[in-house]
Amino acid sequence: MQETTAAKNQEELKNQRRNERIVRNMQHVSNKYLRRIYEIPIVPQSLEYFSNILKRIFVENKSVERDNGVKLIGTYCVMVPQELIYAAGCIPVKLCSGSYTAYNIGDEFTPRDACPLVKSSIGFASMNLVPIYDECSMVIVPTSCDCKKKMVSILAKYNDNVIPLHVPTIKLDDELKNSYIEDIYALKKAIESISPKKISYSRLKAATEAIAVAQREIYRLYSLKMHSPSVIKGTHAMIAMNSYSYDRIDRWAKALRILNDELELRIESKRYVAKPNAPRIMVTGSPVVFPNIKIPLLIEEMGGIFVADETCMGERGLYDPVAVTENSLDGLIRALAIKAILPCSCPSFVNNDQRIFKLKQMIEDFKVQGVIYHVLRGCLVYDYEYFAVEDALRSMDIPIIRVETDYNEEDVEQLRIRIEAFVELIKFKNMED
Repeated sequence: MQETTAAKNQEELKNQRRNERIVRNMQHVSNKYLRRIYEIPIVPQSLEYFSNILKRIFVENKSVERDNGVKLIGTYCVMVPQELIYAAGCIPVKLCSGSYTAYNIGDEFTPRDACPLVKSSIGFASMNLVPIYDECSMVIVPTSCDCKKKMVSILAKYNDNVIPLHVPTIKLDDELKNSYIEDIYALKKAIESISPKKISYSRLKAATEAIAVAQREIYRLYSLKMHSPSVIKGTHAMIAMNSYSYDRIDRWAKALRILNDELELRIESKRYVAKPNAPRIMVTGSPVVFPNIKIPLLIEEMGGIFVADETCMGERGLYDPVAVTENSLDGLIRALAIKAILPCSCPSFVNNDQRIFKLKQMIEDFKVQGVIYHVLRGCLVYDYEYFAVEDALRSMDIPIIRVETDYNEEDVEQLRIRIEAFVELIKFKNMED
């Protein structure tokens, strides 16, 4: 009996030490990348609010700051209407993970070639060590790719309330669209089941208006990033956008307004962050999620300027407004459903010519001189579209490079060489022009 108890205690001590080591590793990596962000010259003073949010979540290992009793609802894609969650008195939290540490844990539960974002997300969910994952009263997973479909059953082992949200594959198919609207109604009912507040027309309208305030500030940031010479490093802007996942919408929108005001003052005083001839680069493809921000950092450390972010963790996730045609609860819900799919340029849709059009428009608006197509290893939906994007950009005489990465730092030097060569290629091309 004593031997059994001793063995049990020893096993518990072993697990405790392992967990402490995992948390320390997560904190170390996150803190390192936050420091590197501040090593990039000319950091906006108002960026501190956003970096502190990421520090709170990933370095201090705390939860989202909120009032007592307010529930968190986790989401895994931009196709979840966050307005429904706010209308129910809850706070949405994006759980898509960029953690290298959690990726190694998730590797135990997934196939070798599974998407690293999904591996990392599953790793965090399984650890019972990270508050934003442990405290979610519900988790909503849009079935936007095969890995996320399979992720649903794994997450259900760690959270009793995992809701799959079926995403239509054809945008203009009326039958699929109506089915999606029905799923949004079912989601509304599920959210109400864990919240003391019902989603009424007035509450949903107020939530939609609150997010619209944030969207207006995102439009401002979007426009300010178009300025040439640039007034903000793209890595700094990405930190602001990533922090949205872990904050309340009203606080975040207020902080973004302050950042935008600072950037407008930079334009007035001609305080730029890059030379006029710095290569202007867009990143598109798989999402770039903190702390996996090595691509943006390398672009700007190698002398480029990361001007445009077409990934779903950037401005794209909140850019499209809700077009309400009927002032009723049903009208609002239908508008939210349509907003989630019609303007979305996610490659999970069968026909995605809309994405090519959007990329071309962004290249013109941001005066982009080169595109880095980011592919997370195993992210097949984005990888499939590379050739179509390459053909479209060739017709515009815009250089493009495909960069495949994983959630580790072993490929950093190889990436550095390739990105440095790409930046130099653009410089040489500019000299010829």
